[in-house]
Amino acid sequence: MIHRVTVPGLFPPPRYAHGSVVEAGARLAFLAGAVPLDGEGRLVGEGDPVRQAEQVLVNLGEQLRAVGSDLAHVVATDVYVVAGEPAVLTAVWDVVEASGLSAGPHSSTLLGVACLGYPGQLVEITATAVVPEMEARR
Repeated sequence: MIHRVTVPGLFPPPRYAHGSVVEAGARLAFLAGAVPLDGEGRLVGEGDPVRQAEQVLVNLGEQLRAVGSDLAHVVATDVYVVAGEPAVLTAVWDVVEASGLSAGPHSSTLLGVACLGYPGQLVEITATAVVPEMEARR
């Protein structure tokens, strides 16, 4: 069970939760950053942070399935975008929000950074997710 928390005394977040609490006994998956590379290691969406965000979310979905989870069970993300303008960050966040990531507002940090690990890479997302028990996945 995931309980998402928005703290009443803090400024209300626009589309995310301040925190997520997972009941004891749940299994958690801590995922490495999903990147905008295809299965052959080629960069997808060169120069286009929105297209790269779409590919990153496809890859994140694959990572989640590999550990027995899915986008709906993500409790926290860090979204890294090579950008210095809030409009670029907002465009990437719009893709994240439209993806179906998390069954409710998840805890997230959106960051503008100077560079990421692969040449031409503009977006990366790390995630923590609950791995539901087998009965809950059916």
